[in-house]
Amino acid sequence: MKTVILAGGLGKRLRPLTSDRPKPMIQINNTPIIELQVNWLKKCGITDIIVLVGHLKEKIKHHLADGKKFGVNISYIEENIPLGTGGALKNAKDHIILNGNIDSGFFVINGDILTNLDPFTISDKGSMTLALVPLKSTFGIVETNGDLVSKFIEKPFIKDTWINAGVYYFSNEIFDYLPDNGNLETVTLPMLVEKQKLKAKRFSNNYWRSIDSHKDVEEASKEVQEVFKK
Repeated sequence: MKTVILAGGLGKRLRPLTSDRPKPMIQINNTPIIELQVNWLKKCGITDIIVLVGHLKEKIKHHLADGKKFGVNISYIEENIPLGTGGALKNAKDHIILNGNIDSGFFVINGDILTNLDPFTISDKGSMTLALVPLKSTFGIVETNGDLVSKFIEKPFIKDTWINAGVYYFSNEIFDYLPDNGNLETVTLPMLVEKQKLKAKRFSNNYWRSIDSHKDVEEASKEVQEVFKK
């Protein structure tokens, strides 16, 4: 099973951390996000990884190389100009299906998420499926009993509200819906929804965090030691 990591973004909101490195190379407890992802994929039994690189791509290629030191096989597809997540994936089509069954599927992972969910639980052959995780409030909630505070709830999950986890399983039909230049999230996924071709699977008990801010880096650094034990 091939897995594609989308690792070409600029990470503007994380500057100055991304001034001299691509977002997937931001370190969480001295380990780059993308290395944590590779280790997670290997633990799941995935060893054939394609990394789509763009901004400061040499940093990723130098660190991961061919993947042998991590026990996996890593290859790269480079963007010469930004294509968006959908365009980058379309640009990699020939490499993704090279020497593979044209009817087989593959995983796609956003290069800025950390999780321990099992991607094989969404790999329904012939389908296109995204993983969902509960939306967590960015604020603490205060419950009251009359005028008295009865409980503080620190950043609770918002009931029955789910967000895209950035982990996908796609059949090769996905290439019919990808733009030459544009984002998977804003162009392709809405088309799949309109045509009723996109499934979803909820993961309510797994670790998941998207690294979108300096606070995410700080909080993830406290969490990964427990979640990603060797």
